[in-house]
Amino acid sequence: MPVALEQPVPDFLAQATGGQLVSPAALKGRQVVLYFYPKDSTPGCTTEGQGFRDRHGEFQAANTQVFGVSRDGLKSHENFKSKQAFPFELISDKDEQLCQLFEVIKLKKLYGKEYLGIDRSTFLIDRNGVLRQEWRGVKVPGHVDAVLAAAHALDRAD
Repeated sequence: MPVALEQPVPDFLAQATGGQLVSPAALKGRQVVLYFYPKDSTPGCTTEGQGFRDRHGEFQAANTQVFGVSRDGLKSHENFKSKQAFPFELISDKDEQLCQLFEVIKLKKLYGKEYLGIDRSTFLIDRNGVLRQEWRGVKVPGHVDAVLAAAHALDRAD
């Protein structure tokens, strides 16, 4: 069953960098940002990750944990995370479990060819595991600022 606004996020278990296993139950008590991006080390994905990296302290001040999610494997994620000095973990979703749960796989076109890829999307989950906000079809410029403002507002409301 896919996620829905104002509903608890269904249970899942996902592998992340740093040897972490991520699940909604393990994240309770903190707000969570899951940002889905198409591919490690590509220009837009790097810029987006750098935005979350550069504002990481502010997300922490808003009691919010950030995770990047793509279909890349853990080795690619570890390299990307290290090269960009990301202070947050990256979730490997090779089996598309999270992509399906959050419905972020879309038909895309590149140079006239169609393929299924991740539609850049971000989700804000409250400290009780309820999906509070979503951004789909994200454009990178200004996006991290919008997510941070929403995280601060949600933190103050709780």
